[in-house]
Formats: sequence, structure tokens, C-alpha cells
Amino acid sequence: MALRLHNTLTGSKDVFEPLERGHVGMYTCGPTVWNFAHVGNLRAFLFYDLLRRHLHVAGHRVVHVMNLTDIDDRILDQAMHANKTIAEYVKPYASAFFEDMAALRAQQAEHYPRATDHIPDMVAMISALLEHEHAYVADGDVYFRIASFPAYGALSHLDRGGLRAGARVAADKYDKESVSDFALWKKAQPEDERIGAAWDAPFGRGRPGWHIECSAMAKRYLGATFDLHCGGIDLMFPHHENEIAQSEAANHKPFARVWLHSEHLAEATGEKMSKSAGGFTTLRDLIAAGHDPLSVRFFLIANAHYRSRIRLSTDALHAAAEQVRRLRDFADRLRRSTPAQGEDEALLQRISEVRNGYREALDDDLNLPYGVGLVFELLREANAALDGDRVGERGLSELRALIDDVDAHLDIVSADEPGLADEVERLIAEREAARAARDFDRADAIREELRRRGIALEDSKEGVRWKRVPAAAR
Repeated sequence: MALRLHNTLTGSKDVFEPLERGHVGMYTCGPTVWNFAHVGNLRAFLFYDLLRRHLHVAGHRVVHVMNLTDIDDRILDQAMHANKTIAEYVKPYASAFFEDMAALRAQQAEHYPRATDHIPDMVAMISALLEHEHAYVADGDVYFRIASFPAYGALSHLDRGGLRAGARVAADKYDKESVSDFALWKKAQPEDERIGAAWDAPFGRGRPGWHIECSAMAKRYLGATFDLHCGGIDLMFPHHENEIAQSEAANHKPFARVWLHSEHLAEATGEKMSKSAGGFTTLRDLIAAGHDPLSVRFFLIANAHYRSRIRLSTDALHAAAEQVRRLRDFADRLRRSTPAQGEDEALLQRISEVRNGYREALDDDLNLPYGVGLVFELLREANAALDGDRVGERGLSELRALIDDVDAHLDIVSADEPGLADEVERLIAEREAARAARDFDRADAIREELRRRGIALEDSKEGVRWKRVPAAAR
């Protein structure tokens, strides 16, 4: 089955074929580092990670570009109030973003361009727009002339009859629904100079508007035309619409060929999670409440399809933690099991069906929740077969391959710190030796040491098993 993705631009699920066979160029809208990323942001970022991983599974080489917006109106406002330069202000939030992504096991992109490092690219694109009269200067600011781009609104299926000719909106706010000419460059103000937010340009000293940043950085790393552009649904209009207009007007070539958008994450109250509105939860909040980052990862990418809204709740996170535990326990059981003498042919057939079904689900617009559901149905049957000593060498091999298939996307089964498994096994062996020598104080001390590190021990017929447990359960 070929990979099919829901292209926002066409409104349909289309077979994905990259411009260059086996090579995918992908641009994803990253964080604006004016605060910690909230869990809604992280849902979008993990959707990018899921897409990236499945493109690798499908045999593609991926060049992934994920920008960091380190200048916009909110950053300027916060830096001024903190009496810091914008570089000083954003530094801890940029670091926190990478810490969060590492905790959630997101693969690293090939490039993380920062807006402030690419001002010359933006100036060059704005100059081209001015030259071809797609842009104009007014009161020292530069605006894109929407009337010069007839295709404006195609992505969001906007009714252009609602556009007001001649109106201008300069705001960079993410949720500002501008239906008028938008700012490409903003004239420097005295406070901008004080916080290091002004640059020279042929059309006057100032700073870029938000939308031009992504267009310039995408072109710098991926060229004028590339395969995939992704973001949260809230970015479709006006941000992505404006990206298309300014990029295609400046470059005279199509911009991104396929657009993918992930839906919102809502707070437990049902309200959209938003830093601007003041209602948001960070990964740090969840970890402090005792939730394992891997459970958060599972909840955000496997609890619901990326184009469906989900609601954050303690119950949902606990359910995700239980699913993670079941997968890890099953993988551990497979690792420890010895093959039976015979094979259960019906089970082998079911494993084959589930492996194929899982891959088909991912090829069908990344339907990970459906694929994972198939796997959990099989786990019940496989555990019963293991209990009945009906899983031979081939069965164990196929089940291990299935778990590898799933973990290529989830990355929760083998996501232990380097050397942890060897260290735990060494301590378990030491504990067993202490028990054999009736040194129960030492055996209990080892169990307690492992418990403090989040490792629980269980005795089973296959021997001593261990598993990770969340902080709240320790």
C-alpha cells in the first residue's frame, strides 16, 4: 500500500510521491521561544516526529527543517519588561524546548534555523517582492499586497470576497485573523534598538514580520519548492496562507507541494490550550505531577489521530501509562522467553495479519491509533499462547519483529538511558546471589535502590522481571 497523506491544499488524501525519489524535504513550524512550549505545542511537534519516522520506515531519506522563532511581538514585549536583549530573553526557553523534545524521544531535525540568524535571507525576499510590486512601503513599514496574488486563500479555502482592499494589519499575533495586507518588515522603534531587535535593510532599519521568517528559512535549506510543510491547524490562516503568497510571488515557483496540519489539544475544561490566553500546561507540569514523559508521548501521538482533537486529562494520561507498561512488559517477556517445541500456525497467521494491518494503518495518513489498537488485540492472544507454551522460535521472532515495527514509531519500548538494562541485570544477579546466601538485608537494599531509580522487580516463571514505573507509583 502506498503512503497516502491528507493534503490540506487539495482537501483530499493523496498518494505521497516526493519530488526526488527516496528523498523528502520537510519544513515544520517550530516553537516561538517566548515561553515554555505547552503540551498543545508538543502535540504538533510529536506529529512531525511521527511523520518523520514513518517516512524513514517507508525508505525515504529526510531533510527536516524546524525553525525557532526568536523574534516576534511577544518576545519584544517580554524582553523589554525584563530589561533584557531578545537574545538573553529567549535563551532559557530555547534550551527548554530541546530538553522537552529529548525527554519525549523526538528525533532531531537536520536543521533548527533561528529567525535572527537569517535576516539577510528575509531582506532579499522582501526586496524581490518590492521589485515586482507585490509589496509596498507605508510609514516606514513594508506590506505584502494581497491583491497582487490572485491565488491567495487557496490553502484555507478563504472566500476572498471578505478581503478589504487597502486595509493593513501589522500584528504578528499567531491567532490574529488578518484578511488584509500583512507586514513584511516593521520600522525600528527606539525600544527595538535597546533590546537588539533592529537590522539594516535597503527599505529602512527595522525587523521582520513573523510570516516572512519561515518563507526565507524554508528556501534557504530546502529550495523554492519542496515536499512537505507541516504545522498546527491554528497556523493554516493567516500564517501558512501568507507564506505561500510571499514565497510564490518572490520565487515565481510553487512553494510546498503537500500541507499537513494537526488538530488542537484541549485542556480538561475543553478550552483550546493557549499561552496567549494564559491557560496552558507544560511538560514540566506533567512530570512534576508524576507522569512519565513516555506516557505523555504515547498519549499525544497514539491516543487519537493527529487530525482529531483530544483533551488532556489525568485519566487519559494514566491510561496511556498503562498502555506503555503493557507494551514494555510484553517486549520484556519476549526477550526472556524460550521457544516452545511446536508452533501455533493460527497465531503465526494472526501475527502476519497484524503486522500488515499495522503498516497499512500508518500508510493511511499516519493512523497510528488504529494500528496500535490492532497490536493490543494481538497481545492478549500472544500472552495466552505464551502461557500455554505454544510459541516456537518462529513465533517469538515474528512477535519481536512486530514490536520493533511499533517501536519504530512509538520509541517507548527500548527508550532506556544508555547502559541501564545492563546495570539493572547486574544488580538483579547480585540480588539473587545475596538471596541464595541468605543475605536478605543486601537483597532488600538492592530492591530499594532499584525502586528509587524507578525500576520495579517481579518474580515470574521465566525468572526475575523488571519494569519502569512512573514517579507517582514509586
